[in-house]
Amino acid sequence: MKNTTGRYSAYIRPFSYVLDIVIINVLVYIILLNNLNVLNYYLFVSASWLIIAWNVGFYEVYRYTKAIEILSKILKQYVLFVIVNFAYLGLLFEFSEPSLMFQFTTISVFLISGAKLFVYYFLKRFRVVFGGNFRRVVIVGEDKNAIQLADFFNENQDYGYKLIKVFNLKGNKKDQIENCFDFVLNNNIDEVYCSLSEISHTLVNRFIDFSDNNLKILKFLPSSKEVLSRNIVYEYYGYIPIISLRHIPLDNTANKIVKRIFDLIFSSIVILSVLSWLTPLLAILIKIESNGSVFFKQKRNGLNYLEFNCYKFRSMRPNEVADLEQVSKNDPRITKVGKFIRKTSIDELPQFFNVLIGNMSVVGPRPHMVSHTEMYARSVDKFMVRHFIKPGITGLAQTNGYRGEIESHEDIINRVKYDIFYLENWSLLLDIKIILMTILNAIKGEEKAY
Repeated sequence: MKNTTGRYSAYIRPFSYVLDIVIINVLVYIILLNNLNVLNYYLFVSASWLIIAWNVGFYEVYRYTKAIEILSKILKQYVLFVIVNFAYLGLLFEFSEPSLMFQFTTISVFLISGAKLFVYYFLKRFRVVFGGNFRRVVIVGEDKNAIQLADFFNENQDYGYKLIKVFNLKGNKKDQIENCFDFVLNNNIDEVYCSLSEISHTLVNRFIDFSDNNLKILKFLPSSKEVLSRNIVYEYYGYIPIISLRHIPLDNTANKIVKRIFDLIFSSIVILSVLSWLTPLLAILIKIESNGSVFFKQKRNGLNYLEFNCYKFRSMRPNEVADLEQVSKNDPRITKVGKFIRKTSIDELPQFFNVLIGNMSVVGPRPHMVSHTEMYARSVDKFMVRHFIKPGITGLAQTNGYRGEIESHEDIINRVKYDIFYLENWSLLLDIKIILMTILNAIKGEEKAY
């Protein structure tokens, strides 16, 4: 069977292995060898680099891999490479030039990462400009997820997927599927994306058999009636396979410690450098315009659904429905000072005290009022999943247009979808990216910031 996929990964990855090892060994010769004078270090440094890379997935970069995931892999590779090399040289050879070791490991990772990112972005550009390095795909089904995927393929040419055809399954499904199979074979299709909401279990097995027997990549689109997200993990109890439906990185103790240290450092910086002088200034302005406290305290649900007091600068006149009614556009309860601090998100800054205390994080799902949490828990599927981790001052949903007032049922569904994605894909780099996007959005101003 002729293969015209235009895929170069079979050549790029081995070339990357060789190039990286060459870079490392050349740097060993230039930087370390005169001081070290141990030739078998060449073998060790090459083997250690590859073993670490295979364990952190350093070379597992695909056309759909996000840049932030690549940066996360680079950071893990760098940290482990430094530790392993210091341990080897310090224990076995009493190496007394730590500055040279830092220089060697840092330059090595910098050059290799530069080459890696160059290839990543070059291929993206190459796909758009020359139409190369693409995969021919078809979609089977026309539900909401299938339509969104079709739009994604058409609008994101840099990913390198060329959508050839979308098959609907109206009428006789078996005949339609056979037509699909014939089309795939006759048009050199590389990948088939199939909507699970439109086919039975028997037909799923038919697709699997076809793809296995014809060396085609088969991927499934989950039904929107099922879970919003799946991060399935296989575990083994003895020899018995067990499937966990959700993997949460922040369940890992090391990740919890890293995130908590980051929260403590970041919140302390904000409190000392901003809130220390801003709080008395705002206190005067808030008090001049209306009677009441400087801070607004409200019960919200956090980690494990536990209630806590969430703090904000008061932006409204005291009213009896503050804990029941969400703020809307042109809300008469908002003061003049309140309008400004809400527009710039300054009213949220006291929540850094919540972060310092430990009942919130800098980044996480935004907490809702207790009354709203109870309402959404009954009406929105998977809403309670977001309480597996601490709530945040800002979050992935907020940086993607779902901040402030919830105007429709679709808004809360999408907010939960982003929250679950964050929960299942947390990394420190993702937190930093969200913080930077939040700052940028605050400077530009947001339509729903009122």
